[in-house]
Formats: sequence, structure tokens, C-alpha cells
Amino acid sequence: MSIEIEDLLRRHAPQVLGALVRRYGHFDAAEDAVQEALLAAAGQWADKGVPDNPRGWLIKVASRRLTDALRSEEARRLREERAAALTPRDAFTAPPPTVDRAPSEDDTLSLLFLCCHPDLTAPAQIALTLRAVGGLTTAEIARAYLVPEATMAQRVSRAKQRVKGVRFGRPDRWEERLPAVLHTLYLIFNEGYTATSGTVLRRAELAGEAIRLTRTVHRLLPEDHEVTGLLALMLLTDARRAARTGPHGELVPLDEQDRDLWDKAAIEEGVALVTQALSSSRGRAGPYQLRAAIAAVHDEAPSPEATDWREILGLYDVLIRRVPGPVERLNRAVAVAMVHGPRAGLAELDALEDELAAGHRLDAVRGHLLERAGDPAAARAAYESAARKSLSLPEQRYLHARSARLKP
Repeated sequence: MSIEIEDLLRRHAPQVLGALVRRYGHFDAAEDAVQEALLAAAGQWADKGVPDNPRGWLIKVASRRLTDALRSEEARRLREERAAALTPRDAFTAPPPTVDRAPSEDDTLSLLFLCCHPDLTAPAQIALTLRAVGGLTTAEIARAYLVPEATMAQRVSRAKQRVKGVRFGRPDRWEERLPAVLHTLYLIFNEGYTATSGTVLRRAELAGEAIRLTRTVHRLLPEDHEVTGLLALMLLTDARRAARTGPHGELVPLDEQDRDLWDKAAIEEGVALVTQALSSSRGRAGPYQLRAAIAAVHDEAPSPEATDWREILGLYDVLIRRVPGPVERLNRAVAVAMVHGPRAGLAELDALEDELAAGHRLDAVRGHLLERAGDPAAARAAYESAARKSLSLPEQRYLHARSARLKP
């Protein structure tokens, strides 16, 4: 299947699913029918070419598959009578090629709200979002998250059952649910940009899918400053991807990256977006806007030495007032070290011991600051401790290399 057809299917998948759920209900059965239609399209379009109205073709095929499935159930007659009474006579056929009666992209946002229902756990929200809105197969999601396909299938199935019967459309007070949607997209991007486990540092399909979906949300909600901030953050972060790994897949830290490899177009777009968002927020910038502003300071610096760490520290001071989480405070400790010296940064780490001791990042930062403070033996021990805790092979190799470099 060509990349063009694959992109077309993924772009239309949430809109087709939204049309079926809005028309018939039965999210789980509708989602299965759309997946079958996508598989049929992948096979037929590669041989016979893309139809003039691809979205209408998918709706027609998926509707047939869904109605076939619904007819086999005991309550077939009641459902069909109810659907017939509520549905226009021409709704069950695809529009002619010259007429676009297909659903608007607003259905994508409704699907995101459904997939990020508050009754679902974060892993379930992620799995359902990637399956229903992203168009990824269960096998693709399982490979991305390094779990067996059967495990991911159970996770998706449970999530679909959990939202069974939930009314389709934007929920009441939908603005209160938007942060859950953005958080889910942020988690997907983070796992794609820096995989928490496995043999590769980055899972390109997840990072790319998160950016694509966030672009869709931004297109639907262009006035929401946090949506704009999240898209800017993803673009500014992903712009460095070509420089993050060496020729053998090894991790290259930010201060050692070849900045000529950074994506200048992505940086320019990200800076423009975050500038627009911050200027419209009137001093009440949200967490994603602040994170994007920090990323912009890094990306606009021509060299590591030219980075304005005082501005970054000031932005972190504002961020932790909004989001006083341990990861945000850990990142701020690095900024403190860059402005006030490594010993000042190390003092900041002591307060994070209880919250971050289980992960590897606290020890990795401690090793870096101890190395800068001129204590190679303690830095070596911290790097080795971080390597033992990390589940990512590229990060383990990087941490062992830092440790080995400090051996007497």
C-alpha cells in the first residue's frame, strides 16, 4: 500500500467512524466495521485506484458491514425501525462523486472526547484514541508499546465496552474534558519521541500520529491557546529528531547535537504558534504554552553556550506554579544548575528523592550535575544506578558510556 493511500485512509478514518456512530450508535460494532472497510480499501485502491469520493466509499462499505452485523442480533427489527424513522432516505448511500455530504472533521473531536472518557484509564484512553481516531491497527499499537497483541486487543476491547452506550457528540461542558484529550495526545507524543523501553530511542509512528491528531484539534479549535501551545511544543521538540541519535542509534544529548540537522521549518512554525498563543493569553499562559516557550528558547539558541538559561529558569518558575509535578521540578533543577551552579541544582534534587527514586531520570540528572561539580566517583555511581533502572537500551548505553568516561 502506498504512503499516499495510507495517509488518506488515516485522515478519513475518524470521520467515517464518527458518521457511523452518530447514525447508528454501537461504537464497538461501528469501529469494527470501519476497520473492515479500511482493510478493503487498502486492498482494492492499490489495484483499482482511489475512488472519486474516498470518504463516501468508506462510509458506504462500513455501513454495509455494520448493518450486516446488526441484523444478526435479536433486536434487529426495533433498531432498524428506529434508525429508519430518524435517518434521511438517502443517508445509507454514498453521495455522488460531485457532492460532498460526508461528515465534517468536527466528528474527529467528538471521537477524541469519547476515547478520552473520564471512566477510562490513561492506557485505555491512549489505546482507544490510536485505534479509533488514529486508524492504527491493534497490532501496530501493540508493537509501538511493546506489549503482546492479545494484551492490547483486550485493552481496546475493554475500553470499547466501557464507552458502550455513551452518547456520541461533544459532551456537556466539553471544555472541562479538553485537558484530558490534550494530555492523551501529549502522552502519545512523549512515548513516540522518547520510548520508555525497548531497543530504539524513538517510535516515529507514535510521534507523527500525535502531531497529526493535534494539528486536527488545532484546526477545529484555533482559538484555544493550550491546543496551540501543545502543537507548538510537539513541533519544537520533534524538530531536533534528526540530531538526537548517532550513526548507530546512540543517544546524543541536547548540548552535543549538531544544530544544523534541526528542522528549521518546524522550528519557525512552532515559534510562530507559541508566540501567537502567548500574546493572546495576556499573562495567563497554560502549561503547554510554557513548555513550548522553553522549547523555543532552546531551539532558537545558535549554540549550547548561547542558550538563555535565565529565561528558561524564569519560565520554569511560572510552570511549577501551574503544574508543581516532580518532572517539572526536576527539569527546573537543571535550569537552576545552569544559572547558579551544579551544587545549587543538586540541592534541588534532594526534595524529589521520594517521588522519583523508582525511575532513572533523577539519578541521570544527579550524575550529570555531579560530573559538572567535579565529583567523578559520585557521578559514576549515579550514572550506573540510572542505567540499572532504565528500560530503554539506548539510554542504558548512553549512561554506561558516561560512567565509563569518568573511570580513573
